[in-house]
Amino acid sequence: MSESIQNALAYANRYGLQLAERLGFGIHGIIYVAENKSAGGKTAIKAHREAEPYARESAVYRRLQELSVIEILGFNVPQLIRTDDEFRVIEMTIVTRPFALDFAGAYLGTLPEFSREVWAEWEAARREQFELAWPRVRAVLDALEVLGIYMVDVSPSNISY
Repeated sequence: MSESIQNALAYANRYGLQLAERLGFGIHGIIYVAENKSAGGKTAIKAHREAEPYARESAVYRRLQELSVIEILGFNVPQLIRTDDEFRVIEMTIVTRPFALDFAGAYLGTLPEFSREVWAEWEAARREQFELAWPRVRAVLDALEVLGIYMVDVSPSNISY
């Protein structure tokens, strides 16, 4: 069993949650639906593999919470419920499409330093990936940047409608 799964289980045990179906997984971690055993209701928990992406994503969700951001240009944003540094877990609300989520690859306060060529290749790849939806996705990215959030790990699985 992977450390991420073990951490998700330990987190669930600590906070009286029961893990249900897996919502997703990727390079940064694994996401489960969690059901509150006593109070009822469902949330999502993301258990991160590594400390750095966990710290970046936690910081972004805290910024969004501080600014009371629940949506960006019509894209729903998960609301932070709690973080657990020991288990590298973020608990958040479950959102429906359209949504903007998965901020483990985002940077808070400063854009990563890449050459113009790298940024041009990045944007060309995103244009190809999103096709006709790219202008709408670009607008969401621009709105996030106004908040000091620079999302570089962008795909149709994390900005989707």
